[in-house]
Amino acid sequence: MEDNKFSGTANDLPMMALSDIPVPNADAKQIVALVKESGRVTGYKLSDGRVLNKEEGVELAKNGGIEGVGVSSRNGNEYLKSLPDGSESNNLSSLPSVTN
Repeated sequence: MEDNKFSGTANDLPMMALSDIPVPNADAKQIVALVKESGRVTGYKLSDGRVLNKEEGVELAKNGGIEGVGVSSRNGNEYLKSLPDGSESNNLSSLPSVTN
């Protein structure tokens, strides 16, 4: 029997929307703010103070450097999404915004 990480319920839909769910390293950082320009997310501010553009953030997350996120894609552009955990308070959309 094949192991399936999804149970087939509606609760799985947010996880199924992710194209990659990286395993964070022991020293992985958290995203503490979104960098926005004209209302659009252009990057991420990390818990160590670094500011990364979207592409750098996706690459770091794929390499286990950011915890609590998965990679999704829209129109061929990859971006980070919060891993669903039942709490909206730690979603990326709930984080403060900064300008670069």
